[in-house]
Amino acid sequence: MIIFVGAIIVLGSVLGGFMIAGGQVGALLHISELIMIAGAALGALVIMSPKKVLIDLAKLTLQSLKGAPYNGAAYQELFKVLYELFLSARRNGMIALEEHVMNPESSNILQKYPRFLHDHHAVAFLCSGLRPIIDGKIKPDQLKTLMDVEMESMEAEHHAPISVLTKAADAMPGFGIVAAVLGIVITMAAISGPIEQIGHKVAAALVGTFLGIFLSYGFMNPLAVNIEFNCAAQMAFTRCIATSIVSFANGMAPLMAIEIARRGLNSEVRPSADDLEATLKSLNAQKG
Repeated sequence: MIIFVGAIIVLGSVLGGFMIAGGQVGALLHISELIMIAGAALGALVIMSPKKVLIDLAKLTLQSLKGAPYNGAAYQELFKVLYELFLSARRNGMIALEEHVMNPESSNILQKYPRFLHDHHAVAFLCSGLRPIIDGKIKPDQLKTLMDVEMESMEAEHHAPISVLTKAADAMPGFGIVAAVLGIVITMAAISGPIEQIGHKVAAALVGTFLGIFLSYGFMNPLAVNIEFNCAAQMAFTRCIATSIVSFANGMAPLMAIEIARRGLNSEVRPSADDLEATLKSLNAQKG
C-alpha cells in the first residue's frame, strides 16, 4: 500500500506542476515513445540477467507491492515457535526435534503457527540449522560458521535482482535519449510540413527524454531501494533464527537463547524483554 501511495505522490506532483504551468496531459501521451523505452529496458534486463535472477526480481517486486511481512507480530510468532522447539529439546533431548525438522508441514508445533509455517524460506532455514545438531554431525561451536555461510549465500541471491534493476534504471535516461533522437529523425523527415505538425513531433521526441529520466528516478530506482529494504528485513528475520539456534546449541536456556536474538532486532519490531518473557511463559501455563 505504501509503495502505491508513493507512486501516486510522485506522479501527481509531476503532472500537477505540469498542468499548473499550463500544460495539457494529452501532450505527454505518446505510446510510441513509451513502447521504445519500456521495450529497451525489458530487453536490457533479459540480456543481463540469468533466468533465476529475472524470476527472483519478479517475486521481489510483487513482495514489495504487498509490503514486507516481517513485522512485530511475525517476530512474536517466531519466538513462540523457537521456544516450543527448544523446550521440547531441553526436556526430551535433541532427537525429539527430528519429527518437526524432517516433516515441518506435519509438525504439531509448527501447525499452531500458520504464518510462520507458510514462510517456506524461514522454515527451510530453521530446519537446516537444527538438522546437523540432531544428526550429531557438527559440534555446537561449529554451527555458527555453517549458518553464516548459508546466510552469505542468501544475501548474494538477494543482491543480484537489486543489482540488475538498478543497472536498468540507470540506463533509462539513455533509452530516453535514444527515443528522442529517433523522434528528431522523424521530425527532420517532415521538416517541410506545417509548423504545428513539426511542433507536435518535436514534443513527442522530448517526451521520450522525459519518460526515460522520470521512470528511472521516479520509479525504478526507488523500487530497487524498497526491494533492498525488504531483503534486509528478511535477512534480519533469518539472522534472528540463526542467533537463537546457535545460542541454544551452545547450552543456553530456551528463554535466554531467544532473549539474545531479541536484542539484535530493530527497535521497530523488537518486543520488550518483559513482554517477551510474559508471552513465552504463557505458553508454559497453557501446557500446564
